[in-house]
This record gives sequence, structure tokens and C-alpha cells, in this order.
Amino acid sequence: MNFWLLSPELSLVGIALTVILLDLFIQQKKVLAAISVFGLIIPIAFTIALWGENQASFSGMLVVDNFSLFFKFLILGITSLVILSSMDYARKFARFQGEYYALILLSAGGLMLMGSTGELISIYIALELASISLYALVSFLKDPKSSEAGLKYMILGAISSAVLLLGMAFVFGITGTTHLDQIADKVGALVSGGQLWDSPALLFGIVLLIAGFGFKIASVPFQMWVPDVYEGAPTPITAFLSVASKAAGIAVILRVFYTAFGIAEISADWAMIFAVLGAISMTIGNVVAIAQSNIKRMLGYSSIAHAGFLMVGLAAIGTLGQSGVLFFLAGYALANLGAFIAIIAISNKIGSDEIADYSGMARRSPVISFALAFSLISLIGIPPAVGFMAKFFIFNAAIQQDLLWLVLIAALNSVISAYYYLRVVKVMYVNEPTSEEPIPSSIPLRISLAIASIGVLVLGVYPWLVLRLAENAVAMFP
Repeated sequence: MNFWLLSPELSLVGIALTVILLDLFIQQKKVLAAISVFGLIIPIAFTIALWGENQASFSGMLVVDNFSLFFKFLILGITSLVILSSMDYARKFARFQGEYYALILLSAGGLMLMGSTGELISIYIALELASISLYALVSFLKDPKSSEAGLKYMILGAISSAVLLLGMAFVFGITGTTHLDQIADKVGALVSGGQLWDSPALLFGIVLLIAGFGFKIASVPFQMWVPDVYEGAPTPITAFLSVASKAAGIAVILRVFYTAFGIAEISADWAMIFAVLGAISMTIGNVVAIAQSNIKRMLGYSSIAHAGFLMVGLAAIGTLGQSGVLFFLAGYALANLGAFIAIIAISNKIGSDEIADYSGMARRSPVISFALAFSLISLIGIPPAVGFMAKFFIFNAAIQQDLLWLVLIAALNSVISAYYYLRVVKVMYVNEPTSEEPIPSSIPLRISLAIASIGVLVLGVYPWLVLRLAENAVAMFP
């Protein structure tokens, strides 16, 4: 057993425990946030030191390669921005700030493990480690909406975990192993022996795996929890859910399906499932988002739509699709975090998430309003924001795989999404303000908003650095 390969996750758990212990003695709770943010330098340093490794340990349960390390960087970056943007918001639960930051760190540790697993049982354990912390975080406000959101998320999460576990049981029952590389060998033997279609239990298991993972990335028809949970959860946790949980879910899907079920005879079938689910997800997400008056619910349906866009890349089998998905995730994380961080600043002042209450916000806070508008433009896919390049890469990959029909549906959905995103921009810039009072924001929140906004612009103009990292990360797939 090589514990060095687990150093990013172990150090993250160590920081979480340190925060809990210091919470007993420190009166100034902002110190806990500072420790949480600066403490992330340790797992980031370990992740950098591990770059280029390609090892398996703990009997093949843990796999450390550039693919898993890419997602570690992504989740650590998301976690740092969420904690920075939480410093003002955390006053709403002043007595429990230590637990709040510790749970975010523990959930991040589980999400990082999800991308590093090479075996079904370890995938399930990592997923539950991340999910249990998120169940508590969603209900952290302890008001009726937050409590309802936490209960719904926990119940539906438990059902999805049961479905996922049942799928794993079917796969294990047919192949006799839970290790992804060994499952690939068994599936290959079934294909070469012409027995694949004589094993409906295996195919049913794959369908159940898609259903279980579909819940984690909020795709149709497993999206029922999204609007209520996004609305009721603390806004920083909504931001964390919308990007970190989705990134980890995509990491597991790529690892499982390209490693265990990447054989051509079966990959075309699950790729078509992803294509159909993607088309339905982006259409339902965008159409229903038009009717939303609450900005967090609107971004919840936007998240469902973006799960559909991600599935375009999943359906486009090959290196272009894989690297396109990773780049899309990085761009989506920056844009979505930028939007939610701006919403945190505005909501802290006006006490509302209703879009109508954002009237004239550009006059009250021009910088925050511009950052929110620019993030929404990126989510549409308009240059020079990163969303344009992200969609360009996955659309190109899909066209290369003769999925023109899916690209046309995705392009049409991008046009539909412009209506509800630009409606928010119109309310902020055209409508008359209800007050002239400016929107205050702390230095940590401004820093996190600046990082997200600059990242959206830089990756939109110069995407090649992250794209090369993504290509390097997916090189380990056949």
C-alpha cells in the first residue's frame, strides 16, 4: 500500500480535522475560513508532485494518473473559490462555521477519490463519503426550505445509490470481479465468444450504472432533486453542488465506461444512450428554465441542460470527446461559480433570489453585475467567454463521430438558453433600480469573483493550456 498516492486526500482530511479542533478555541470564525483556504495549498502541492505518476495501489482500488490528477486540481480549485465566497454568507450560521468548512473539505476529499478509483466498491465508498457531507450542507440553514431540500436530496440520493449498487451487483455477478480492468477482460471474452447478447443481466447492469451516475450529474430523468435543492441550499453549497459534484460524476463515468466497457461492440450502444439522454436533458432543462422567476432555480435547470451538453462529449467516443468534456467542465466551473459568487454578494444585501429584485442592479453595483452578466454570456456560449470554446470542442468531437443530429439539437438549445440568461442581464441593465444603495462585498468574495471572471475570459481567448492538460489526462484511455 502506497499512502503517498493518497496524500492529497489525506491532507484534505487533516485540514478538515484541524478546522474542527480549532473551532473549539477560536472566537474569530473567519480564521477558520482562512485556515481552510490556505490549507488547500498542501493538497495542491501534493497533487503537483504526483503529476506524471501512473500507478495503482491498495490492490488496484486506487489509481493515480494524469486523469485523476486533473480532476483533483479542478475540485481543489472549485473548493477554494467556494470557501472564499462563503466568508460573508457563513454569518447566517455563525455558531457552526467550523462544521461548515470541515464538511466542504470532507466532501471535496470524497469527490477527489471518485476520480481516482479503479474498482466498483471503492467508487461507491468515495461517492458516499462525498454525498453524506453534502446532505448535511444542503440543510445547513435549518429553515423550512433548506430542511426540505436536505431531506429530498438525502432520500433521492439514497435511492440513486441503491440503483447504482444494484447495477454494480449485476456487473459483478456476470464478470466475477469489481476491478474495472478485469471487467474489461471479461467483457472482451464475452464479445469474442459471441456471448455478449446472451448476458442481459450485464446489459441491465450497465443501464443501472448510467441511472445511478445520471443522478450525480443531474441529467434527465434523474434530475427531480435539482430545482428544490438548488433553491433551498445555502448559495455557496448550491455552487459547489453544481460544479464539483458534476465534475466528479463525469470523472467516474469516463473512468468506468472507457475502462470497463470501452470495447467497440458495446461502446456504441452506451454512447447512443448518452446521446439520447443528452438531447432530452438539454431540451427539458432549457425549456423549463424559461419559466423560472428564482435565479437559483433557473440555474438549477441550467445545470440540467449543461449535463446534456456534457453528454454530447460522452457520446462522441474518442480522444476529442474525452478531452472536450474535461475542458467543458473547467470552463463551466468557472462560469457557474462566477454567476453564483455574484448572486451571493447580491442576495446578502437584498435578501432575495427573485430575478425581479435584480432590477437596476448594474447601477448599484456595476462590477458585480458585469461579472454576473459575463458569466451568463459564457453559459450561453458567446465569445470571447470560455463557454463558446467549450461548446465548440464538444460539438466538433460529436460531428467527427457522425452525431450531427445531436449537435443541431445542442445548437438550438444554446439559442433557447439565451432567452432566460439575457433576461437577467436585461433586468439588471435596463430596469429601474428599486434602491440606490450600493451592494457591499468583502475582499475574499471580490478575489473569488475576480478569479472566476478572469478565468472565463482567459480560457475563452487562450484555451490551449487547459486543453493540452485535458488531452494529457485522457491519453491513458485506449
